[in-house]
Amino acid sequence: MPDQMRTVRFHDYGEPADVLTLENAPIPEPGPGRIRVAVHAAGLAPADWALCRGLFAGNLPRGIGCDVSGTVTSIGDGVTGVALGDVVFGTTDWANSSSAGASDEAIMNRWFAVPDGLDLVQAAALPMTVDTAFHHLNWLGFDPGATILIHGAGSTIGFAAVQIALLRGMRVIATAGDTYAQQLRDFGALVTPYGDGLVERVFELTDGRPVDLAFDTSPVGGALPDLLRLAGGDPQHVLTASDFAGAAELGVRATFSEDLTNRPEPLPEFAQLAADAKFVVPIAGTFALDKWQTALAISLSGKARGKLMLLP
Repeated sequence: MPDQMRTVRFHDYGEPADVLTLENAPIPEPGPGRIRVAVHAAGLAPADWALCRGLFAGNLPRGIGCDVSGTVTSIGDGVTGVALGDVVFGTTDWANSSSAGASDEAIMNRWFAVPDGLDLVQAAALPMTVDTAFHHLNWLGFDPGATILIHGAGSTIGFAAVQIALLRGMRVIATAGDTYAQQLRDFGALVTPYGDGLVERVFELTDGRPVDLAFDTSPVGGALPDLLRLAGGDPQHVLTASDFAGAAELGVRATFSEDLTNRPEPLPEFAQLAADAKFVVPIAGTFALDKWQTALAISLSGKARGKLMLLP
């Protein structure tokens, strides 16, 4: 086995296009409680660009691509229940490694077997999307029969949140553009466009009654005043995963104000649902590792309309 691999990583903080490079680096060895995989697919997300800009700053260099699927090539001390050659998916140890999933090989600190029938690209698209959608809904409360408004349902997190809420027996009203509106309706959600007139359109769907809960997943801020009004003015019934400045101004809930220790493990359940064609994360495009700059440009444009995947 060669002792070098390709990896996309950064040595300084700054704008992703300025600090990221594709370079050769030593293949990392897994420490205790870790495994290494030959990466089949790695998911990119806005969180990667936030890391480049200094979010959760730590030792450098550091890589991008928090979500991966791949084949186990090395096992660290103390690890049980997995063998060389197993096919797994999960999250990379990005905070403690000099590289991450956008590499030929990656160290993982959380992994699960890929269920039979689940494509490896779809498997690698699951972790961050499912985690974010599921945990925010869990913090709001899975109340069967409750009506929840999911704003930004055309985003990957919003798209997943609609499916999760429906699977938990909730009534879902979703705001979305044309790209995924019909698919969201096919899932069972009531769908309305975002933008001017949102409050009136949603009240028309609810016969003038407030929604029980509202979850903001839109990468474009500014909708929280409308969501607060639609939730009857109760800031405890509104949670955002994106508009933290707006949340602070209005007193509504936001990701980092929640109990981050209250995190049940959702990935095995939703991986099996995905294998059974009962849950899906939309894939906007797949790219060879050396085409990472193309994927970056699409992501930064805000027009990805699905998960962007690198295939080393």
